[in-house]
Formats: sequence, C-alpha cells, structure tokens
Amino acid sequence: MGWEERRGRPYYYRSVREGKRVRKEYGGGGALGQLAAQLDELNRLQREEEEASCNEEQERLQRSAGFLRELEEAAEILSRAQLLAAGFHKHKGEWRRLHERS
Repeated sequence: MGWEERRGRPYYYRSVREGKRVRKEYGGGGALGQLAAQLDELNRLQREEEEASCNEEQERLQRSAGFLRELEEAAEILSRAQLLAAGFHKHKGEWRRLHERS
C-alpha cells in the first residue's frame, strides 16, 4: 500500500493478493486518495487489534489447558492409588480385582 507519483502527481494504490498474485488497486488521488489511505490505515489497525485480542485469548486458553492437564494427572494418580488400595491391579490395560488365594 502506498503513494506513487505518476505524471508528477501523487496517487494512492493498495496492494491486493489474489491467490499467488499481487495486484495494485487504485485508491484515488488528492483528497480521495488521502481518504482511501486513512480508511486502509484504520482497517489495518483494527485487524492488528483483533489479532492481538485473539493472541491474548489463545494464551489464556493455553494456560487453562496446562492447568487442566496438571489436574488430570493428579486425578489419575489419586484414582490409581485408590484402586491399588482397594485390591485392584492392572491387567492388559484394565483394572481387575486381585483373586484371593487360599
């Protein structure tokens, strides 16, 4: 995006990506060009603000996910301890009651 000088006068053009190609789109010259440039700048700032907000939300969710993983591990340890204390053992991935031998 930017101003280009053609025939001695400034004109505003914005770059637009279409697939792999980038083409220039005419925004205007003079007051119309300045208005188009300001509008593009506002849109850019809004996108950056939304992206920052999304990044903050993603970081918050990752912290929450870390806490949940720790909580899950603690619950796994406690349930394993309870099952072992109750006389169960793990056999091929399944918890089974130990058989009492006489």
